[in-house]
Amino acid sequence: MNRAAGAGTPLLEVRGLVVEFPGRRGTLRALDGVSFDIAPGEILGVVGESGAGKSLTGAAIIGLLEPPGRIAAGEIRLGGERIDDLPPAAMRRIRGRRIGAIFQDPLTSLNPLYTVGRQLVETIRTHLPLDEAGARARAVDLLRETGIPAPEARIDHYPHQFSGGMRQRVVIALALAARPELIIADEPTTALDVSIQAQVIGLLRRLCKEHGAAVMLVTHDMGVIAEACDRVAVMYAGRVVELGPVRDVIHAPAHPYTAGLMGSIPAMDEDRERLVQIDGAMPRLNAIPAGCAFNPRCPQVVERCRRERPELVGAGATRAACWLAAAPVGEAA
Repeated sequence: MNRAAGAGTPLLEVRGLVVEFPGRRGTLRALDGVSFDIAPGEILGVVGESGAGKSLTGAAIIGLLEPPGRIAAGEIRLGGERIDDLPPAAMRRIRGRRIGAIFQDPLTSLNPLYTVGRQLVETIRTHLPLDEAGARARAVDLLRETGIPAPEARIDHYPHQFSGGMRQRVVIALALAARPELIIADEPTTALDVSIQAQVIGLLRRLCKEHGAAVMLVTHDMGVIAEACDRVAVMYAGRVVELGPVRDVIHAPAHPYTAGLMGSIPAMDEDRERLVQIDGAMPRLNAIPAGCAFNPRCPQVVERCRRERPELVGAGATRAACWLAAAPVGEAA
């Protein structure tokens, strides 16, 4: 079941999420009114340049914001239950059990001093009512399911005895260990070569469909988005600027920033001498311009873009935060 196919109640609901970092020179707003939802069995891709707020959104959802970062406004609901205001102990019980996490570098997720089997068994026994033998049997099944060859033997190996791609498979097995409802995957293929990337993405997609988990896949790679996701949220300067089905966002982007991202991808079936380049850089948190944050870099900027900040509105099959998408041609200014 996925949202594109008309799924019902979302598993994850993020509404008006604001994350701030207080400092001596004032408070910096890193996320500003982020809203989206993910249905069971759906993979939502979250894409944008470095500094857009992608990973920060994931960290806020799983309760791992680095101090002094804090959720200043908005709500996060999992299965209809609000989780953004839970005490740390309650949030720790949700992490691992109801929410699994996959990070960019598997070595940061695995303890080099323990076998992968010990780490899997401890995770399983923490969250599921299984004894040692039952947990080990489930760990072997998870390794087999994630494509680790000879799992009965490999379960007693240490992380350094696995290749990068195999380590990431172990991390996926860890994320699935307690049968979570939601998985936050933060750049899970960035450290891998292209052929292994494709294998890991295919594995993640298959497992999530089979387990019915909702997935938030954070990446800067539109190729990964196209291959793995049902819908995509494009982020810029702490806001969602476009949200919709992957096919529509890729082939008919409604926001100029999304169009720029699409134009920067090499196409095998097109004869282009140069790729499109988005001039300028993402603004710093203490220097986000008035109006639309993208306006200094936008090739289609009009005066209204410099004065007023657009909200997400319907733009064909997607929703975009752009005055050109919101108004008929000739009325945006």
